[in-house]
Amino acid sequence: MASKAKLRGGIDLGGTKIQAVVVDADSKVLGSARHPTPTTGGPAAVAAEMAGALNEALEDADADAAKLQGVGVGSPGDVDAKAGTVARAGNLPDWERPFELGKALSDALGTPIALGNDVGVATEAEFQLGSGDPYQSLIGVFWGTGVGGGIILDGKQWHGRGGAGEIGHVVVQEDGARCPCGRHGCMEAYAGRGAMEAKARKEHDDGRKTDLFKIMKKHDRVRLTSGIWQRALDADDKLAHELIDRAVDAIGTAVASVVNVLDVEAVIIGGGLGVRLGEPYAKKIEKRARKNLFNDSRPPDFRVASLGDFGGAIGAALLVDGARPS
Repeated sequence: MASKAKLRGGIDLGGTKIQAVVVDADSKVLGSARHPTPTTGGPAAVAAEMAGALNEALEDADADAAKLQGVGVGSPGDVDAKAGTVARAGNLPDWERPFELGKALSDALGTPIALGNDVGVATEAEFQLGSGDPYQSLIGVFWGTGVGGGIILDGKQWHGRGGAGEIGHVVVQEDGARCPCGRHGCMEAYAGRGAMEAKARKEHDDGRKTDLFKIMKKHDRVRLTSGIWQRALDADDKLAHELIDRAVDAIGTAVASVVNVLDVEAVIIGGGLGVRLGEPYAKKIEKRARKNLFNDSRPPDFRVASLGDFGGAIGAALLVDGARPS
C-alpha cells in the first residue's frame, strides 16, 4: 500500500473531462483517473462525477480518502475559495448560480476541500514544477474547451481583484463572433474548442464537407475533443485545418497584446488542445504573436506545458495547506 503520509488529492474540472490525481509530498502522481464531464444534471451531477474520479484515483494509488491531507480543485467559472462556491461556469451544464462545490465534495469524500481557478492552479503548477520553472514572470495560456490564462509576476501569481488572467476574453475582432461569455470578438470565440465545434457544426449543416463528425462517431464521442481535432488534422481535413489556423491567429493576437503590457519572460501553452497539438502549434502561435509584439527584439520564450494532462490536477493539489514549497 502507498504511504499515506502527506498524500493529497487534486481534481481538474474541465468542459469535457474531469482529471483526478493522488500525489505525494513531492507532487509525484501515485494514482490517477479521468472521467467525462457530464453534459446534463447540472452542478450536482458534475460534483458526483468528480468525487467518483477522485475515489478511482485513490484506488489506483492504493490509498484511503480518510488519510488525505485534503483535496484541491481547479474549477472554471467564478470561484469563491472562501465560500467554497462556484458560479457562472459557462462551459458546464446549467451552472450559472453559485453552487457549494466544496461542501458537496467534502460530504462525498470526507476530507477538506480547497477551491481555485482551473487555469490559475495549472499555471502555478507549471511555474513551480514544469516548463515555467526557469522564469520569474510568465503567462499561461490554456487552450481547451475555453481559453484561460494565468499570470506570474516577480515569482507570484497575480490575481488582480479576482478576474486577472482572462486572456480568452481579450478582444481580437471588434463586433466579431459571439463568445460563450455573451460578448463579441473575444479570442475564445475563435479559439475555444466549444466555439470551434459550434462553428464546425454550422459549416457542416450548411453543406461544408468535413470528416470531423465521422471521426467523432467512430471514436464514440459526443463532442469534438482534442483527440478528434488531432485525428482530423492528421487526416488532412480542410475544415479542421482552417478552424485550427483561425484559432492560432486569434491566440497569437491576444498573446501579443498581453505581452506588450506585461513584458513577461515566457508564454506557457497548455490545455487539452495546446498539449495535444504540442510544439509545432506552439511555434505557430509564437510566429503569429511576433507580428504584433512591440518589443520584438526581446520576445518571450514560448514553451509547451510539460506536466501534460495532469498539470491542472497537480496544480489543484498544491492548494492543500502545506503543499506549496518554500
